[in-house]
Amino acid sequence: MREIVLDTETTGFDPFSGDRIVEIGAVELLNHMPTGETFHVYINPERSMPQEAFGVHGIGPDLLEPPQKPEKGQVTLRDKPVFAKFGQAFLDFVRDSRMVIHNASFDMKFLNAELDWMGLPKLPMEQALDTLAIARKRFPGSPATLDALCRRFQIDNSNRTLHGALLDSEILAEVYLELIGGRQPDFGLSTNASSGGQMAEDWRPTPRPTPLPSRLTAQEAEAHEAFVAKMGEDALWNQKPA
Repeated sequence: MREIVLDTETTGFDPFSGDRIVEIGAVELLNHMPTGETFHVYINPERSMPQEAFGVHGIGPDLLEPPQKPEKGQVTLRDKPVFAKFGQAFLDFVRDSRMVIHNASFDMKFLNAELDWMGLPKLPMEQALDTLAIARKRFPGSPATLDALCRRFQIDNSNRTLHGALLDSEILAEVYLELIGGRQPDFGLSTNASSGGQMAEDWRPTPRPTPLPSRLTAQEAEAHEAFVAKMGEDALWNQKPA
């Protein structure tokens, strides 16, 4: 099963009020294991950067009003391509795979707005799995932010001083695996080595190569035989299978 763990950074909260995506980060999982394949782009939003958004992700100091000189590690956006340059490549990466997103309605709203403005197919909401909803259901009344879940599951997020889409998607992949029961939630029963890691829908249990030794003592076996003998030939233990 292929899944895409995804995060975005934006200029604000509402694409229909002029806000835009400035970063997309996504990592690929195959049968709940990271493959190393990623999708990551910075995007010129073709607008200024609100100070509030900049305080969250630290992207685009050159788009502030007035513009700021970028510090070490800060990403500028004026020289980055617009979303239209990446839209089809993004769809090609996601395909029909399930998208794992924290607060999925937010990211899907922005992604579908950008895709729609390009005239590209929108992504169905049913294709997204919301880890925020999973966390709230599993831990009702507890904080369900990505940082809070990292603390709960003892996941190292020390590099996360600011939000960043690729880093957040990598952290979310670890959180997601913990939310569904660990790195191998199906205990490996859905795959086998001969299938190259792909789903083995015809999996069946096989006999043990060496039968387990009996845990009955000789005295217990003799006592059982004597007990059955007293019950006569009609005893269930004396019946042969049809």
